[in-house]
Amino acid sequence: MQYPSTFCLPVDPPTSIDQIDLFSTVLSQEVATGDEFRLGRGLIRLRKALVLDKDISKDWQKWRKAAMRSQDHVESRRKKLPVVEYPELPVSDRADEIKELIQNNQVVVIAGETGSGKTTQIPKICIEAGRGVRGLIGHTQPRRIAARTVAERIAEELKMPLGSAVGYQVRFADKTSSESIIKLMTDGILLSEIQRDRYLTKYDTIIIDEAHERSLNIDFLLGYLKNLLIQRKDLKLIITSATIDVEKFSSHFNNAPVVEVSGRTYPVEVIYSGPEIFDGERDQEIVNCLRDIQENQKQGDVLVFLSGEREIREASLALRRAQLKHAEIVPLYARLTLAEQSKIFKPHKGRRVILSTNVAETSLTVPGIRFVIDTGRARVSRYSFRTKVQRLPIEAISQASANQRAGRCGRVSDGVCYRLYSSEDFDARSPFTDPEIVRTNLAAVILQMLHLRIGDIRAFPFIDPPDNRLINDGYKLLEELQAVTASGKMTSIGKQLVGLPVDPRFARMILEASRNGSLLELIIITSGLSIQDPRERPGDKQQAADLAHKQWQDTDSDFMSLLNMWNHFEEKRQDLSTGQYSKYCRSQYVSFVRMREWRDLHHQLHRACRELQFKENHNAADYSAIHRAVLSGLLGQIGVREDKWEFLGTRNRKFFVFPGSGLSKKPPKWIMAGSLMETSKQYALNAAKIDSEWLESLASHLVKKSHSEPFYHQRSGQVMAKERQTLFGLNIVEGKRVVFGKIAPTEARKVFIQQALVENGYSGKGLFHAHNLGLVSELEEMENRFRRRDLLAEQTVVFNHYDERLPSSIYNLPSFEKWRKESEKENPKLLFLDKSSLILRGLSGDEEAQFPQNLVHEDFAFNLRYRFEPGHPEDGVSLLVPVAMLHQLPRYLFDWLVPGMLRDKCVALLKGLPKNIRRDFVPVPDYVDQVLTKVGAQDRSIVEVLGEQLLKLTGTKIPLDAWNPDGLDSWYQMNFILQDEQGNVIGMARSLSQLQQQFKQRISKSLDELPENTITRSNITEWDFDELPFEVALPRGAMIIKAWPALRDHKDSVAIELIDNPLLA
Repeated sequence: MQYPSTFCLPVDPPTSIDQIDLFSTVLSQEVATGDEFRLGRGLIRLRKALVLDKDISKDWQKWRKAAMRSQDHVESRRKKLPVVEYPELPVSDRADEIKELIQNNQVVVIAGETGSGKTTQIPKICIEAGRGVRGLIGHTQPRRIAARTVAERIAEELKMPLGSAVGYQVRFADKTSSESIIKLMTDGILLSEIQRDRYLTKYDTIIIDEAHERSLNIDFLLGYLKNLLIQRKDLKLIITSATIDVEKFSSHFNNAPVVEVSGRTYPVEVIYSGPEIFDGERDQEIVNCLRDIQENQKQGDVLVFLSGEREIREASLALRRAQLKHAEIVPLYARLTLAEQSKIFKPHKGRRVILSTNVAETSLTVPGIRFVIDTGRARVSRYSFRTKVQRLPIEAISQASANQRAGRCGRVSDGVCYRLYSSEDFDARSPFTDPEIVRTNLAAVILQMLHLRIGDIRAFPFIDPPDNRLINDGYKLLEELQAVTASGKMTSIGKQLVGLPVDPRFARMILEASRNGSLLELIIITSGLSIQDPRERPGDKQQAADLAHKQWQDTDSDFMSLLNMWNHFEEKRQDLSTGQYSKYCRSQYVSFVRMREWRDLHHQLHRACRELQFKENHNAADYSAIHRAVLSGLLGQIGVREDKWEFLGTRNRKFFVFPGSGLSKKPPKWIMAGSLMETSKQYALNAAKIDSEWLESLASHLVKKSHSEPFYHQRSGQVMAKERQTLFGLNIVEGKRVVFGKIAPTEARKVFIQQALVENGYSGKGLFHAHNLGLVSELEEMENRFRRRDLLAEQTVVFNHYDERLPSSIYNLPSFEKWRKESEKENPKLLFLDKSSLILRGLSGDEEAQFPQNLVHEDFAFNLRYRFEPGHPEDGVSLLVPVAMLHQLPRYLFDWLVPGMLRDKCVALLKGLPKNIRRDFVPVPDYVDQVLTKVGAQDRSIVEVLGEQLLKLTGTKIPLDAWNPDGLDSWYQMNFILQDEQGNVIGMARSLSQLQQQFKQRISKSLDELPENTITRSNITEWDFDELPFEVALPRGAMIIKAWPALRDHKDSVAIELIDNPLLA
């Protein structure tokens, strides 16, 4: 039901619910959309008060006044509506039909090719359909330049100044007013408005233009608006698109009506190539196509679609070599300077051959094209959730993209499209290009959805729902940035990040900078990273550009290069006029427009930080603070250099520093990357040197720690362990010593008991430890003597002794000592071990005598040392020999070892005999026992004595060469340990003669230096001494050292010397 604009609200308050319901209907017709929600809530309060019989007079007058003010505002806008006229365009012929569809449907899909006029005429049709009065007609464009130029065009057609009835808003400019009826804007602007006004109450109509591009913003807006339309029945949505998959848009909005408008196009002939063309042949095929065009004398420019800049350079070289007549070759790709891009729009003579990426597919319309050569390939940005890398692989384009390319040559006359692939290949291709939402990281979208509280992204009505793996990956990135919890809930950090109009990674950097005093620098850096790089490299002046850019380059950090560049140009901007500054930018191969964008975004971020109450630093921040802040947003994009050039990154990714980076000549050990991009190789873009130690604190929520090799550290009294820290699989800390007790108290307690108390690590003052170790040492020495392991109880007995007594909370020396002192007040012997608890079985006196602690020879007791450890150099029994006594040792006596080992040695010797001899002495142990009852240790060869005794017993003579004493295990030979005068070990051998020969000079010197030696003399020239004794005995402490005097001839004189051998003397 339509109400006239003169509908007046009565002065007297309503007296019935029906009257209030009538006024509610008025709201949806007469008041501004921005006021409707507030006024509607007022009516609900009035209705409740009326039901309760309350006096509503005052509240009614207040509500009526506000409603009438809104009515007047709407009426004022209605009177100012511009007169609509339509130019001669295909869409103008369908204006009445479209107007009727808009009036009768909440959603309308309008499909039309370039040139149909849909972009400029649909907003005007909306005005004629009664839209734009109660609220704005919002009209989104994917690009800023389109928003501005379309606004200018519509304003011109409506004969209104720009900024009045028609305005526009882009990232850095707002050219709208309170009188605006149509508002052009980028889709990003509309998204940002949702944060402040989730019902979009300023608008009564939304036009989503170029919807076929299916950008992330467009898909999110379409999903959001689908839900919003249910809540706002008054809101109209018009979706405009090229004739690409329009049915999908229609079905998404409950089979919304579709209007298809033809464009101004001419017939296009498509010529397919034959078999598959390989990479090396593609440039030649392009040359062949151009020659075909020339030979047929067809006029018109040629647009060649290639996959990337490198392919454009290679094709350009091939075309120049082909020497095509009257052909001007012009490159076209996104990174070209504006001046270079503008060349394609300037008049020219001859034929122009434009070598372009897919930027000419939809973003730019190249004039005068009659021929298209389509290689059928393009670089497509794809995000890999497995490697976390934004890839740019070259892929076959879809059928829809191929048709878009072909349509570029049918704008001015009949055209020809050469497809360098077969018709079968075309038919097998995907009908449409994958929308951006299924091939990009979703962290920013998820963060916005969490902020707007619009539910789970998995349930959100996207036209093409993204893969769950991409959704999970988006959540993981937000968790990495600490914007969400592990359960997916937004954190306080996340709420702050939403308030910053940049990518979540950059927002996290800014937040960290506000904490560590580097905010001034990070606002500059992040705003610079958020725009297209201002540095330009014209194709014909690349070397000069690189030289100019080098003045700001930092060899440690590309982020510092950005900062240096900003500071340099800010100084120039303040010193120069706008015109001079623009010229200076050009002279330095820097885009003046992008520098302005950089400054605008910097200002925007500065303002956002002020609203969040972030404080900027007044003094310059140091390298560490700046790069710690940057690192907080790039924790998953670090790497360690493995060889000269290649880096190993997180998740086992391998990459190289980008050749244009300041770090490329001499890469540091550790770096972070602003992004990782995969083309022919995987490259780190915007890299910087970092200290790996920064990661421990910044990535503490992500680092996985593992501990190994726990040990007791005697000096600190703590159980320590080696810690390994990994970040997404990359080792960032290896072998760091950490206190293990707080990490794993139960395990640390076990190590403390074992290594500090059971073993010899204890350094406290308790007497128990020395006592307990003494008991263990005594029993171990007995086991070594008797070559058995059944005397001392297992170490677990000692361990359990302590384990049963120590509280479970004790795992280090300080806590142990505190507990011990208190406990020993009541029981001083609490920790003392009893020998009976350690010994498994006792030994008789006879058994102990078999393994004496020393051997006596000529009244001197040589100490013995036992060891039961097969394979050890001292395994068996060792004789400790003072160096001065070495020469007095008998040759064979010690081959007899000690009584307890002699029987086993004799058995081994007999078993080592040849079989034909050994069989006469079976069983061997019985014969050995018989022999040993008759003989004992003596200074004769043990094999000679055994042979003699066995001859007597059996009559069998054993040849001396049949014995094989050298074939016995080493422990069957006495080990001689030679000690100097201070008791230090100076030599060791199983062969006595070898040791005596080795230390012969040392023995002689030792004899000469004996203090009681009065017999030795030198330089004797006459017989002035008594007869020399046969031997002398010289005391040395508890030892009696024997020596034999002798005369040595020195030609001119003789000397009396002491010799260590009577035969040599």
